[in-house]
Amino acid sequence: MANHKSSIKRIRANEKKRLRNRYYAKTMRNAVKSFRALTKKDEATEKLPTIVSLIDKLAKKQIIHKNKAANLKSKLTRKVNTL
Repeated sequence: MANHKSSIKRIRANEKKRLRNRYYAKTMRNAVKSFRALTKKDEATEKLPTIVSLIDKLAKKQIIHKNKAANLKSKLTRKVNTL
């Protein structure tokens, strides 16, 4: 157990951040999963900017790595182009 006030506070803050990051990461994974299930090109083209925006926001907040974000965006864009 932590002995200093600051370390106790840091433990509380880290737990809140961890839960928040898990929520956003899971939301992004669900969005990507549902996007990959799309079969109509017009629907996928319409949803692509919103999911790219979501991925960019998570990369900016360092919830996911910037290279992972780039890979996801690239693969999703390729999927739309092949539909």
